[in-house]
Amino acid sequence: MYPTISDLLQDLFGINIPLPIQSFGFMMAISFMLAAYTLQSELVRKEKQGILHSFWVNVVKGAPATRADILGSLLTGFFVGYKVLYAAMNYSEFVVDTQGVLLSAKGNLIGGLFVGAIMLYMRYREGEKNRLPELVHEDQELFPHQLVMNITFVAAIAGIIGAKLFHNLENLDDLKRDPIDALLSFSGLTMYGGLICGAIAVIYYGKKHKIGALDLSDATAPGLMLAYGTGRLGCQLAGDGDWGIVNMNPKPSLLNWIPDWAWSYSYPNNVINSGIPIPGCEGRHCMMLTDAVYPTPLYEAIACILLFFVLWSVRKKFTTSGKLFSLYLLLNGMERMSIEQIRVNNKFELFGLLVTQAEVIAAVLMLLGILGLVVIKKNSVLNKTK
Repeated sequence: MYPTISDLLQDLFGINIPLPIQSFGFMMAISFMLAAYTLQSELVRKEKQGILHSFWVNVVKGAPATRADILGSLLTGFFVGYKVLYAAMNYSEFVVDTQGVLLSAKGNLIGGLFVGAIMLYMRYREGEKNRLPELVHEDQELFPHQLVMNITFVAAIAGIIGAKLFHNLENLDDLKRDPIDALLSFSGLTMYGGLICGAIAVIYYGKKHKIGALDLSDATAPGLMLAYGTGRLGCQLAGDGDWGIVNMNPKPSLLNWIPDWAWSYSYPNNVINSGIPIPGCEGRHCMMLTDAVYPTPLYEAIACILLFFVLWSVRKKFTTSGKLFSLYLLLNGMERMSIEQIRVNNKFELFGLLVTQAEVIAAVLMLLGILGLVVIKKNSVLNKTK
């Protein structure tokens, strides 16, 4: 396993470059970039087809920087300087415990005051430079694809909050035992929580800018599937605990062509230090699982990346709003329901059955997907008969 990018570089190229970049976080960043790229491509395509249209916003020009603007710049600059200078002066500590440094009160006061003062001055000067004797109100035309970065930011923030919320609801004992770590730790993220909260936030943002919810959902569907797949690659690289149940079964002869670790894996050097010590290993991540398990993150990554190509290949054929997103919900639910059968997860009783949170959500997504496809087909038939 490669908990950090430095571990990956060390193993692949034999070079030791201490970098404060976790492999899971790196792959999550790649996921958001891919989702943003595919979303922009789809929005541009829908704009050219006349499905999505531009809208007008009123822009005020000539206003000086407000007190809120100046205060925001000061606080942002202070935080950046406070942390960056401390990290630079204590780089070894920062590499070893990046999360601890960022989320603690550790910092450099001089660096915070210096960078804060610079950003305050720059914001004030920018306001004075653009200041006009009288405020000017202008109507500015915008297209949906110009909001992709904003949409991605909204999805990222809401998604991370949702992922933490759903994880803590599923692990209430951990929350009660150490609430600060449970709420602020970068580990412990439930993908479906991120999907649900991110989707709600994006649809709300789109509605504010007069972008139809169904058309926006269709545009996001392929990228969501791809981002989920690449995100699971991050889970596999880091060994963050999202693995399967113990797999002591011999590899079927039909699968002799795949590596042994793709069938059953002990996740050596996993980022959460789960299992037993690795003989002769020295360092922060020197544990491996006692019994090998199914590498379910790898399976999900492969499945979702393949499903992305399915969605991408049919997107132009689906001309009815909401149809592509309905198919995405169905495929996503089927994929997750399947993988839950061999995946480690907390279970609870529901109507006499032991189920996981993900199984319940997957079932709901499949039902919504089927319902959406049926309703769309029914409406299409009715429209043809009129």
